Amino acid sequence: MSVKSEDVEKFLDGNPNFAKNYFAKKLKPGAVASVMGIPESKVDLESFKEVSQVEEGEIFFDLIKDMQENVNMEKVIFKILKRISALIHADRCSLFMYRQRNGIAELATRLFDVNTTAKLEECMVPPDSEIVFPLDIGIVGHVAQTKKPINVKDVNESSHFSSFVDELTEYTTRNVLAAPIMNGKDVVAIVMAINKTTGPYFTDEDEDLFLKYLKVGTLNLKIYHLSYLHNCETRKGQLLLWSANKVFEELTDIERQFHKALYTVRAYLNCDRYSVGLLDMTKEKEFFDIWPVLMGEQAPYSGPVTPDGREINFYKVIDYILHGKEEIKVIPNPPADHWALASGLPTYVAESGFICNIMNAAAEEMFTFQTEPLDDRGWTIKNVLSLPIVNKKEEIVGVATFYNRKDGKPFDEQDEQLMEALTQFLGWSALNPDTYDKLNKLENRKDIAQDMVLYHVKCRDDEIQNVLKTREIYGREPRDCEEDELWQILKKELPGPTKFEIYEFRFSDFDCTEMDLVMCGIQMYYEVGVVKKFQIPQEVLVRFMYSVSKGYRRITYHNWRHGFNVGQTMFTLLTTGKLKRYYTDLEVMAMITAGFLHDIDHRGTNNLYQVKSQNPLAKLHGSSILERHHLEFGKFLLAEESLNIFQNLNRRQTEHVFHLIDIAIIATDLALYFKKRTMFQKIVDLSETYEEEKKWVDFMSLETTRKEIVMAMMMTACDLSAITKPWEVQSKVALSVAAEFWEQGDLERTVLEQQPIPMMDRNKAAELPKLQCGFIDFVCTFVYKEFSRFHPSIQPMFDGILNNRKEWKALQEAYEAKLKAAEETAKAKQEAAAAKHATNNNASGGSSGSKTCSIC
Repeated sequence: MSVKSEDVEKFLDGNPNFAKNYFAKKLKPGAVASVMGIPESKVDLESFKEVSQVEEGEIFFDLIKDMQENVNMEKVIFKILKRISALIHADRCSLFMYRQRNGIAELATRLFDVNTTAKLEECMVPPDSEIVFPLDIGIVGHVAQTKKPINVKDVNESSHFSSFVDELTEYTTRNVLAAPIMNGKDVVAIVMAINKTTGPYFTDEDEDLFLKYLKVGTLNLKIYHLSYLHNCETRKGQLLLWSANKVFEELTDIERQFHKALYTVRAYLNCDRYSVGLLDMTKEKEFFDIWPVLMGEQAPYSGPVTPDGREINFYKVIDYILHGKEEIKVIPNPPADHWALASGLPTYVAESGFICNIMNAAAEEMFTFQTEPLDDRGWTIKNVLSLPIVNKKEEIVGVATFYNRKDGKPFDEQDEQLMEALTQFLGWSALNPDTYDKLNKLENRKDIAQDMVLYHVKCRDDEIQNVLKTREIYGREPRDCEEDELWQILKKELPGPTKFEIYEFRFSDFDCTEMDLVMCGIQMYYEVGVVKKFQIPQEVLVRFMYSVSKGYRRITYHNWRHGFNVGQTMFTLLTTGKLKRYYTDLEVMAMITAGFLHDIDHRGTNNLYQVKSQNPLAKLHGSSILERHHLEFGKFLLAEESLNIFQNLNRRQTEHVFHLIDIAIIATDLALYFKKRTMFQKIVDLSETYEEEKKWVDFMSLETTRKEIVMAMMMTACDLSAITKPWEVQSKVALSVAAEFWEQGDLERTVLEQQPIPMMDRNKAAELPKLQCGFIDFVCTFVYKEFSRFHPSIQPMFDGILNNRKEWKALQEAYEAKLKAAEETAKAKQEAAAAKHATNNNASGGSSGSKTCSIC
């Protein structure tokens, strides 16, 4: 009866003491030398047990020491695989690294055919010789998918086995032991042992030993993997930080922006070379480019297009050379056969929008053009990573292509993520030059629009002859005349202070033409003595007043006549009202100018209507909408040198003038009036505490804030001054104001489809006296009452408003009496009709009281 090896193995496993004693007696030096790989003469069987334990410890110590000293991962794993190969008697072992390219997971050989006698250099696989397994092929692919170790005793019985590596290497695989290296839930690598040399397959003990040593390998690969991820994240952070730094330095041009960012981060890209192709963003051709196609003279474009339908046309390629001496080449309008475009890869990426990662360019058909080095440095393309640069509108604006990873390995998932972060950031940052370009275009459009407005508003050379008749008198243009010559003309043409009573509160423009008002406005500047003092060029003054008159629209009430009346009232308050004593001549000039400008380019509708109708003015100015527009328009005129009456002021004087004009014009917003009433009243009360007028004037002259408050209230008094005019003037002006309100009411009813308030409803025109009384009582009376108390010389304005209130009250009472009479008449008619109806009913009831027929 023969004894089988299985029986012996079973007996020894069941009797460990016997096995220990037997092998202690029978173990020969040659067997130990063979297992340990040392000369037989050096084998000491007496201390074999201790030596085995010490050697095992030394091996682990050396491995940990290598890891600590940061020796490359391949060297440590190589030692482990050699040890594993010897211990489990595997013919060879291999390491497959897990990675992703183009979003697809794969396994690539890093250490191949490691055995007990192998050398590291022989087993290291260069990037261009890698054997790559997709995860759906081979036993290693199956292990990567299941993330579990596997012991295949016969590969012919395994459905996962693939023989393509055997065919490639002319080797025969019989059995396989493989296990994954994990970092948490992520696969890092696969280690595989092939063909048991001392048996038909790897045993369970072999598998335990295999996994035991892999624990050290797992630790090493985890450290390597985490270190690599840390390095990638550090690079990404530095890359984004520096690119952001440079991107926001350059906002005007996308080419300069990309160039600055890409050049700055070159040290973090880990490649030999990279190029950026910028795409033409034209979506629609000009008509003269389309005509040849439509006429059949030119074939329609049939080439590749971007996802949004643009023809792919790289108008510029920027080539960054990092190997050897750094160099940057800019190729405008590159030809199709330029090496950066010849492969068709940038075109493919621009067409598809995909990230494309090619590990071995030499094996790809699209790189067959590369028959020799691409430059005089002997540089060739080995691996490529190409990505689209996509802006916030999801339009591809360019393609970035990176060549040859510095360590010779193909670009992996981490490289893809890092480069994608860069290209995404560059794409999003393209919004900056786009926005700048839009703003620049808007600015240009604004300048063009302002030029058009100025052309129509600005006083022309022929118009100025209506005032300065230099052609008739001197045969020259005003600009060619001396100031004295212009003054001689103005002395004759200006109406003087008395003709139109410009010093009077009762002033009326009814007897004046619009040109007369321009003349009167010019006269006022001479009256307050600012023309000579501040060296206002007389031609400029005339052009300014003429242009201001043209700047007012021809609307019902808020036209040039109203603008002049406000300026005239300001002039009268300062002179006749004696408020000028608180202000310098510079401030007086600013206040009169603000009065003339305060409603320029008024549209005939109020602030609320601008908001309701979503007028661009409402979007431009958050509050005091029209007032801010009038201010901006006035400054726009004054910015023109030929209209700038302040051109000879120094910088401080100019700033002060515009500061006062800002306050004065914004103060005409009645919404602000109620905020300043109390402050003004306190100033008036304070003035009454001073017994000496000179002390009060000296005090006020130095009180900047109080002067500004008084000026703001003066602007309100000027804006409402029509309510103080003589009744024959006031009644007509009130009808003009009402007519403009009714026009707005009509717009609200028709355009906005809203019911207007009574003041703007022409269907309630009969209520005008009542509305005027309410307006006088709740808005106007306070202003003129306090001003008459502040300066008795302003009493005529207060008297005027009181008189006008009596007139309006009389009209209101007459209307109400008429209304009451009409109501009583209507009521009487109703009562009479009701009584008649009742009488008719009674009469009809009496005649038909009994319908009984009597027969005698």
